[in-house]
Amino acid sequence: MKYSELVESGAPTSELQSYLVDSELVTVTLRLPRTMRESAKEYANLNGLTFTSLVKQCLIERLTEKD
Repeated sequence: MKYSELVESGAPTSELQSYLVDSELVTVTLRLPRTMRESAKEYANLNGLTFTSLVKQCLIERLTEKD
């Protein structure tokens, strides 16, 4: 099942979250302004996270939002 199918079916947030994190890891390259990357790394560090964890957390939050 694809993400769009889960959303269209009205899947609960917990099911969407499970779908998003229960898969193999892939490498992704992002091009960001240096100041954005450094600020995000600092923010993540202040909150006990890694930059990667912060990005994943933000994506999960956005991808599981209900209108």
